[in-house]
Amino acid sequence: MSIKIFGIPNCNTVKKARDWLVTNNVDHDFIDFKKQIPTESLLLGWLSNVGSDVLINRKGTTWRALTADQQLLAQTQGGAIELMISKPSIIKRPVLQQEGRILLGFDEAKYTDFFKHQE
Repeated sequence: MSIKIFGIPNCNTVKKARDWLVTNNVDHDFIDFKKQIPTESLLLGWLSNVGSDVLINRKGTTWRALTADQQLLAQTQGGAIELMISKPSIIKRPVLQQEGRILLGFDEAKYTDFFKHQE
């Protein structure tokens, strides 16, 4: 039951999620988007669980800094993947992944529900 959490270490939401995992004794691996860029196959797996409309954070500063042409890339799967690889900060974070299941962002109740079946 390998649990991975993907994000950026200085992101407050990622910090909250990681703190929750430690407090609740959930063994996990942290993957820093800045040091290990998500691969196309990883992103395809995430997109099979949630659409790019959910996976791409359109409220963040990275999205707002894009040109209109760059934002248009997100309308197709291939373009969205290209955008997320070139600018991983655009991915909603954290991404929690376990055996094909993913959870985006941090919500304590959702994390509790996600892990309640593992006890």
